[in-house]
Amino acid sequence: MKRRTLRADALMLITALIWGTTFVAQSLGMEHIGPFLYTGLRFTLGCLVILPLVLLTRPGRTPAQQRRFSRPMLLGSLVLGVVLTIGINLQQVGLLFTTVTNSGFITGMYVILVPIFGLFIGMRSGAGTWAGAVLAVAGMLLLSVTADYRIASGDLLQLASAACWAIHVLLVGMLASRYDPVRVSFVQFAVCAVISLLLAVALEEISLQAIELAAPAIAFGGILAVGVGFTLQVVAQKDAVSSHAAIILSLEAVFAAVAGWLFLNESLSLRGFIGCSLMLGGMLVAQLVPIYQRRRVVENTAQTSA
Repeated sequence: MKRRTLRADALMLITALIWGTTFVAQSLGMEHIGPFLYTGLRFTLGCLVILPLVLLTRPGRTPAQQRRFSRPMLLGSLVLGVVLTIGINLQQVGLLFTTVTNSGFITGMYVILVPIFGLFIGMRSGAGTWAGAVLAVAGMLLLSVTADYRIASGDLLQLASAACWAIHVLLVGMLASRYDPVRVSFVQFAVCAVISLLLAVALEEISLQAIELAAPAIAFGGILAVGVGFTLQVVAQKDAVSSHAAIILSLEAVFAAVAGWLFLNESLSLRGFIGCSLMLGGMLVAQLVPIYQRRRVVENTAQTSA
């Protein structure tokens, strides 16, 4: 059991590293092609990577999972794909106007927005979530507010993207328990690829030479971030300890900051560093405190029944 947990932790750490460094690939890719074309090509490649999983995965135990591509599954995955498309393209366009570091940390705000948005569908949020939200918002203000008390447009786009990711997480929770998650992911990736490519054809100049120059960034974003990253996450979460997952996946923002510093020569002011620290602290508080509280309730219930 301990070996499984260690393996899950290692896989999640690799996943966080891949996703964090992908912000650099997203930024570099747009030196040659537009944001919609980059997203469209990246998710097309990601679909091809996970296609073998779609073909080889055995049907699940429930009747809904045994029907590989039922109408409810396709409709739900279509909605999921639209939300994914909006979220990823807001993030991609936002990177034109902000740094990789800011993008990584602000995107991480989705872990706080999930329980807040969950209030609208009957989920409960405790004191830990609200305390984490306060810390994260304070950190974002330090990180993003300029000298004239305005938030950079790129950071606002990243925040809107984080809101989409929070909605996406809630929708995934509703669909994953009913249908095969690999097939749901394949459909949503395909939807994102098609919509993004259509936007690219309508709004951007497309050049084969430019695509060739952006090919390494497209390959990194498609093969590693979408294909390998998704697969590792699915495998790791089978044996993951929730508290470990909360901490390790939050490191995505830290890896984004380190990658931005190493590859793009980005730097943080003292104010920005404090802001990032508060945001990371808020993310961890919002995830770990509810886990601790649930564990205490289970322990108290067990002691009472004993």
